[in-house]
Amino acid sequence: MSQSVYPVTREPHTPYRESALTKILAVLLLIVAGALVFTVVQQKRQTQQVVNYEPRPIAQRPDDKLGADEQSTIEVFQKFSSSVVHVTSLASRRNRMTLDMSEIPQGTGTGFVWDSQGHIVTNFHVVQGGDKASVTLNDGTTYPATIVGTAPDKDIAVLHIDAPAQKLLALPIGQSGNLKVGMKVLAIGNPFGLDQTLTTGVISGLGREIKSVSGRPITDVIQTDASINPGNSGGQLLDSSGRLIGINTAIYSPTGANAGIGFAVPVDTVNLIVPELLKHGKIVRPGLGLNILNDQVAERNNIDGVVILQVVPGGAADRAGLKGIDQNVLGDVIVSVDGTAIHKSTDLYKALDTHKVGDTVEVTVMNQGDKRAVKVTLQPIQ
Repeated sequence: MSQSVYPVTREPHTPYRESALTKILAVLLLIVAGALVFTVVQQKRQTQQVVNYEPRPIAQRPDDKLGADEQSTIEVFQKFSSSVVHVTSLASRRNRMTLDMSEIPQGTGTGFVWDSQGHIVTNFHVVQGGDKASVTLNDGTTYPATIVGTAPDKDIAVLHIDAPAQKLLALPIGQSGNLKVGMKVLAIGNPFGLDQTLTTGVISGLGREIKSVSGRPITDVIQTDASINPGNSGGQLLDSSGRLIGINTAIYSPTGANAGIGFAVPVDTVNLIVPELLKHGKIVRPGLGLNILNDQVAERNNIDGVVILQVVPGGAADRAGLKGIDQNVLGDVIVSVDGTAIHKSTDLYKALDTHKVGDTVEVTVMNQGDKRAVKVTLQPIQ
């Protein structure tokens, strides 16, 4: 029986099909891997990391105490800040339509308690332009105030309020004559309406001179670098023990804000003026009984001294034989008082401010090249 032998056949060789399949699988794997990576990145971006922040521990002072200077400043403020008051100047106006009277604020500033009788001291320029005022105490209570008296030449005014004595803490009075440059000072006031503001500094200079609102000089003014801003006017300048040494009155600044140069009327002047205002409501100054020519006019005519424009008939200068300008002819020119040279009106004012009514002074004048000296008994002027 014959057997058939069949050759064994192999599967046909297909290299192209294997390579294509491999590439497709590789691409699919890359796509899947990329998708996974993209998903993980997006999840990380969208997940907000939550950090639990705790308050930092409080650092303690090495000795857990205030410095001696700090403690002193705090004690002075706590003790005497209640003496500070807020002053609003008011002017009465009548409504033309209804004829009703109303009070219009003219300005604000600072003041301080002078005594337990309700007298308040402030700057004249704070109440200037008003016929009455209101005063707000440290506890927020407001009282109507009457103007007792003013001294424009020294920029001082005294007000009065009917407040309980227990609410009125008068400041202790110091001396300005023995102050030294470099001494620590404290200013308390209401700058920009911010009540009970404390600033500190030192006395930067003494013996300064500024002009009052009347044009007359205020002498022996205290200069300080303690910040004094609008609203501080009329507030107290205290020494390191809390004694009154001046009234903050002006600043030197090209912008109107504090520039580190403030001025205060010295307490020695305040302590002389305030009692006079309480007694008389005004200051009775010693004078010569004459009117003078404007300094600028004298300077333009190259005249050194104070030109007498006219004498008051029957006044001190008239009785002493001094002469003013007569029919455009120059009369007497004051060149010295008691040996102190007089070059302009401020020199004359300063010389007279050292005297009182009834004092006799020697006035030296020039007239057409002739010099003579006369005795003048100073008269009261307002």
